[in-house]
Amino acid sequence: MSRRPNARSGAPRADDVPGLPARRAALKLLDAVLRRGDPLEIALHGATQGLADRADRALVHAIVAETLRHLPDLDALIDGATKQPLPDDAKARMVLRIALIQVLALGTAPHAAIATALPLVDGGPRKLVHGVFGTVTRAEPSLPVPPTLPADVAERWTGQWGEAMPLAAAHAYAVRPPVDISLRDTAETGKWVEALGGTSFAPGHVRLPEGAVVPDLPGFAEGAWWVQDLAASCPARLLGAGEGRTVLDLCAAPGGKTMQLAAAGWTVTAVDQSKKRLERLSENLVRTGLSADVVQADLRQWAPDAPVDALLLDAPCTATGIYRRHPDVLHRIGPRQIAELAELQGELLARVADWVKPGGTLIYATCSLEQAEGEAQMTHFLAARPDFQVRPAQAGELPTGMAPSADGWLRTLPDTLAEQGGTDGFFVARIVRIGN
Repeated sequence: MSRRPNARSGAPRADDVPGLPARRAALKLLDAVLRRGDPLEIALHGATQGLADRADRALVHAIVAETLRHLPDLDALIDGATKQPLPDDAKARMVLRIALIQVLALGTAPHAAIATALPLVDGGPRKLVHGVFGTVTRAEPSLPVPPTLPADVAERWTGQWGEAMPLAAAHAYAVRPPVDISLRDTAETGKWVEALGGTSFAPGHVRLPEGAVVPDLPGFAEGAWWVQDLAASCPARLLGAGEGRTVLDLCAAPGGKTMQLAAAGWTVTAVDQSKKRLERLSENLVRTGLSADVVQADLRQWAPDAPVDALLLDAPCTATGIYRRHPDVLHRIGPRQIAELAELQGELLARVADWVKPGGTLIYATCSLEQAEGEAQMTHFLAARPDFQVRPAQAGELPTGMAPSADGWLRTLPDTLAEQGGTDGFFVARIVRIGN
């Protein structure tokens, strides 16, 4: 005997709707990011705990990531179809975002999208959701290319970098970021460019062709290389060959820079607070056959036994520079988070600076597009520590298409190597402690 359809909307009962658990998980995940401010990748596990199928978990991630990528444009469509604006955190708006992104970006048929949307507002404004969805989809809209950045982000970045920067950021947002790898042996760059069909912008770097499936590629299982964005490889590049000297890699996990330093001949101590992320770092070291001392510790309590020749601080930051891969940062991060993290970065810099020997080198880096976490941070530090001075990058130290600023540090922006696929947003400063 078949169940009766829901009398209020003509929709089937919730327990008859295929794919509904994945949409419930997507709604939960979107709420965690937008209302609670949780990072998408961290909240994903909790939101999908009841989903056994890997494909369902991947669908949840795709729905929410694309919703976040196109959020201002989705909201404009919703607002254009309602007489009274819906609150930003209203369940009806959340459900409409999820339903519309499936149709407009993921290729879901409208009838299938609304069938899984209406049960999500059970006991709520189903008629409103059904009506707005129908009004929008009947007009057969398309999402703009490039996507519209959140207004507060565009305003903040315009103030820091000028009007061209947010436009470049939006264009970068519209395309899939390329996959870069770093090689264990820089002398084999040509070999791996040919074997993987990629291109190279620096010794030890290969940019893979689009669509490459990383675990299936030659050299991955053997540990000949690891995935690492080109910009993220620059901090370790600026330390050069280690020749057995000592280096601290701070906030080291998941280990890309640790492996670079070990491969370049440094005696590496890798420190990170996260046990889980250090497990991944250790796994990467085993796969690549590289070695480092791994320490789980909070830098605010831990200290090395003796000063070192070099130190790399990849400081905790807002991560706005990796927004192409993590669109949630544009919706979670605002002035308060930037100020809080800038304060922490200043504390860490002040603490770790004395761990560098006189004559030694300190690299400070953040994957942020906020000047408060980069340029302003370094300007303040150098004013407080006259025993440190900038050592700008020299020809050949940086990848093709990158150059130090007039102040001597490296800044990558959304227009860096844009025609070649771009890079993450990074700030990197190399400073040397004066003395013998």
